[in-house]
Amino acid sequence: MTTAETGQTEGSGSDMARAAKSLRDDLSAKTQETAGEVRERLSDAAHDQKAHLAEEGASIAASLRKAAEDMRSGSPQERTMAQIADSIADASETVRDKDFGEMARDLSGFARRNPLVFLGGAMLLGATAARFAKASARNPRLSAGSYGSSSREAFGSRPGSAATTPGEPAATTKEARP
Repeated sequence: MTTAETGQTEGSGSDMARAAKSLRDDLSAKTQETAGEVRERLSDAAHDQKAHLAEEGASIAASLRKAAEDMRSGSPQERTMAQIADSIADASETVRDKDFGEMARDLSGFARRNPLVFLGGAMLLGATAARFAKASARNPRLSAGSYGSSSREAFGSRPGSAATTPGEPAATTKEARP
């Protein structure tokens, strides 16, 4: 190889290195820009959800206060409802006034100071959420067309089976056997 060819090869190698570095820098800048946009969008969405949660909490507290006012004045039920309404209103204000990082730090500190209470509350919250989810799930056997069905179908008996009421054993006649 001649020195001219070697210099040309070295020159094209450094050109490729510069191009790769430039491409890497552009990609890094674009990645940082996109990450910033995503962070901003997530922050905006979280802020909107936080405001919505605070509004819902205030609405629930107002409903509980109204229910407490409708009860007999001074009764234990009225006082309990008022205390629950005040607690929910306070929690709603806390959610509205604090950012998520501060709430996470507060929750983490509470969990460290009171681990059993925290775990018990988490279990209670999970059980409550499961009950709501189960209650809101549609029962396929109770579709719109089945409200007028016979009691036999409502209790799971197949049409043509010999059982006539829930819990009654099926008849042992030859017609009832498959």
